[in-house]
Amino acid sequence: MSEYQKVIQYKTASTAQFPKDFQTRFHTHIYCQSGSVKFVFNGQQYQCKKGEFIFWLAGINVSDLSFSANFKATLLFVDSDLLTTNLPSVNASIDSVIHSKENPILHPDKKDKEKILKNFQLLYDKSQETNHRFYEEMLKLQMQLFLFEMWHVFEDELDRRKRSLQSGTLYERFLQLVQEHCMKEREVQFYSDKLNITPKYLNYICKVNTRITASEWIKRYTKERLLLLLQNKNLNISEIADKMDFSSRSFFTRYVKKLLGITPKEYRERI
Repeated sequence: MSEYQKVIQYKTASTAQFPKDFQTRFHTHIYCQSGSVKFVFNGQQYQCKKGEFIFWLAGINVSDLSFSANFKATLLFVDSDLLTTNLPSVNASIDSVIHSKENPILHPDKKDKEKILKNFQLLYDKSQETNHRFYEEMLKLQMQLFLFEMWHVFEDELDRRKRSLQSGTLYERFLQLVQEHCMKEREVQFYSDKLNITPKYLNYICKVNTRITASEWIKRYTKERLLLLLQNKNLNISEIADKMDFSSRSFFTRYVKKLLGITPKEYRERI
């Protein structure tokens, strides 16, 4: 494998086929076609079976990889910079990043399974056409198409999860609402209104379940999305303020300083 190769694809898998720097340099995509693979992710053990799909972000710690004897899969490793510099939608990328940090295994339906494999192949094929006169431009467009297709799969998974949570507890429904709306809604009142309960009772529910207030949960989810936005150098600070529904950049700066302890500009200088 060339050290400059941006996209790598394998049809079968063993630990020997994973690039040595796959956890730092590559975003890892695995579509399991038979057998199973076990791994530890964020301190929790998972098992991916036939027909399921794994997505690991670069920089996330994965350990204790083990494969069943009959394991077969298609693996795709995508250079982190290639993917992050070609994001066609900031909001969709945040949804997929947050989802993959909490749920590394997806359960696509038959139609989406076919899309995943076709998507893998198209991106890999384009990455190999290095002699093409417009290679960089062509690969960038194919990367963006790849992301749209994969985000479609993520959104289907999110929809299924939302439907299953509609009959869940008030606490589960609250967290789902926060994930959906915290980019623009940061007051407890908004969520208690959605659940037809008082802010005081919503705080009570949160404390009973986790000892963490509703307000703190909102801050945690907002902070995670805010950091992703600030790390995206394609957005200026005013654009981020607008995406988070702040009426002015100065209000946004004060909010960020209160949440992170430093201004948006200072955070960007540090990274």
